[in-house]
Amino acid sequence: MKISHNLDDIETLIDRLKRITDEVGAIAIFVGVVRGKRNDEKVLRLEYEAYEELAPKVAEKIIEDAKTKYGIIDACIQHRIGTVKVGGDVMYVLVASKHRAEAFQALSEIVERIKRELPIWKKEVTEKGSYWVENV
Repeated sequence: MKISHNLDDIETLIDRLKRITDEVGAIAIFVGVVRGKRNDEKVLRLEYEAYEELAPKVAEKIIEDAKTKYGIIDACIQHRIGTVKVGGDVMYVLVASKHRAEAFQALSEIVERIKRELPIWKKEVTEKGSYWVENV
């Protein structure tokens, strides 16, 4: 788990997961991107804050749960903090597994749990004002 103002290069993350074991047969990837609209408002940017000491512990629990439930080999979570412009990448979640089915299932659950459980807060700044958003 990495929480930072910058995300690592996604190719580096893929290579890191591939090198864990020669049993990796699938890597599923989610890339969260800043949308340019909030309802009918133009989004100017997003601002993220995190409880940086707790977030990695929560993320590791989510990954461990996915390993147990789906039998995945490993997963990687990275999330930005600070200001992110429209079109910018906010979050990477990568799941390595032997087969694609468990990779897709685990990826979906990990992303949803991150949105519900990770102590990260998002403020959308639009042309009409700013709004704190639940379930980052």
